[in-house]
Amino acid sequence: MPDYHDDLRLAHVLADAADAATMERFKALDLKVETKPDMTPVTEADKSAEELIRAHLQRARPRDAVLGEEFGNEGSGPRRWIIDPIDGTKNYVRGVPVWATLIALMERGEGGDRPVVGLVSAPALNRRWWAAEGLGAFTGRSLTSASRLHTSQVGRIEDASFAYSSLTGWEERGALPGFLGLSRDCWRTRAYGDFWPYMMVAEGTVDICAEPELSLWDMAACAVIVQEAGGRFTGLDGRPGPHSGNAAASNGLLHEDLLSYVGDSRG
Repeated sequence: MPDYHDDLRLAHVLADAADAATMERFKALDLKVETKPDMTPVTEADKSAEELIRAHLQRARPRDAVLGEEFGNEGSGPRRWIIDPIDGTKNYVRGVPVWATLIALMERGEGGDRPVVGLVSAPALNRRWWAAEGLGAFTGRSLTSASRLHTSQVGRIEDASFAYSSLTGWEERGALPGFLGLSRDCWRTRAYGDFWPYMMVAEGTVDICAEPELSLWDMAACAVIVQEAGGRFTGLDGRPGPHSGNAAASNGLLHEDLLSYVGDSRG
């Protein structure tokens, strides 16, 4: 099995640089905010954080390709870094501390591209999570000060905590009845949103989560962290990994139950 220790160390260096840039402008009164063609906001901090990460990667991994939310694809080859400079930009703009930089490394194999390194850094929450294939998943402030992550052992939907982002996407997908049914049958539901539910699944504080519409940069880092913590990460179609344009994540024990409510093959 390949050794991803060096790539993981690099991901931490990238996150440190991004954290410094994003925290410097968080809650700034003169923060510049624009609207992208898809009507979502983008700030100067999104752009500067991604530019910093790309510049570091160009020096440290010049042969690797890069895909970022703000500046698209660059390069080609079997290794590709996936960057979301600020996941939760709407929160960032409003001063809500739930946002993070997402960094993943994907590698091409026989079954296609798969995420092999993932890091989620939420500096306003003073939290960071990371994982690499075969090395496990961890949380802490550094590689040398970390706790191992494990998903929960909850095995029944009626005992499960379910996290999501919003209702509108499920309604647009025509999946609102299944979503509401799951919400009624679960022990607890909360709309934490963005990256956070996936990290909670990985650390065992939430048991299941799902979102109906996502991009690769929203999912790649989260997928490897959930999987290395002992959970499952698929699309709503049940396809493993972050390739379906949507996501279902669980502790593994509840995955088929989750898909029976909100998956593409539901009822």
